[in-house]
Amino acid sequence: MTTSATTAGSVLVLGSANLDLVVTSERHPEPGETLIGGDYSEHPGGKGLNQAVASARAGATTQFVAAVGADSAGDVLLGVADGAGIDTSGVVTVDRPTGRALIVVSASGENSIVVVPGANTLCPTASAIDTDVLVAQLEVPIEVVTSSFVAARDAGATTVLNPAPALLAVVDVIVPNEHEVDLLGGVDALLASGVGAVVVTLGERGARVHTEGRVTQVDSLTVDAVDTTGAGDTFTGYLAAGLSEGLDLVTAATRGCAAGALATTRAGAVPSIPSRAEVDAVSGV
Repeated sequence: MTTSATTAGSVLVLGSANLDLVVTSERHPEPGETLIGGDYSEHPGGKGLNQAVASARAGATTQFVAAVGADSAGDVLLGVADGAGIDTSGVVTVDRPTGRALIVVSASGENSIVVVPGANTLCPTASAIDTDVLVAQLEVPIEVVTSSFVAARDAGATTVLNPAPALLAVVDVIVPNEHEVDLLGGVDALLASGVGAVVVTLGERGARVHTEGRVTQVDSLTVDAVDTTGAGDTFTGYLAAGLSEGLDLVTAATRGCAAGALATTRAGAVPSIPSRAEVDAVSGV
């Protein structure tokens, strides 16, 4: 599928910024079990930062609202955001350590993650909304996300969420994975609650776009996965950037699936996010 040239839109991402501490292992440990790990690495991450970098690499003018600590990890994450061309004027420095994520990646590329929120618990509200699309997740306090979404709706921005039941009344597009959507009561319940559309991510099987009366399957690329960390965030960031350009939801999801698949072929969260040129070369969008 191809589309005519579009004008880049604007995306504001409200969310977490973490330093990812990653160890590889042949498999994930059982409860009470100790394994000898393989390689160790540190990468910039956090669902908010991941999605902001993906949005920026997709070509959207991107703002980031977040909180980091006054420490070297915070400096690294701010440097990554600045280097990606993201407006970081909404990032505050607080008196708590920068967030961390402890990640084990198995030989098959699957991950298990424990997040230590740290500074993310003091993320500010995005109250002055000047953007086409506002994206948030749930690694910052829910009341911050709720008030930001209300402000975004009042300003006429599209709201995109990785999900939370309490926010459904002010969500245009919700992006759960196939396990989360069941915990939220299923697609029909989400649509009945007032959500405009449900985009269910399916990993290597792509995504399903649900709107009232219509379901569209969007296939992913076939790749050799190395590390799935950040792939869902890459999808969401590219989806948001596509919506900000004026793409329809299915076309934006098609581009997002291609970006997410490419992200699994590299290690790390932010380091794995592909450029727009790489995605355009394989997505057909």
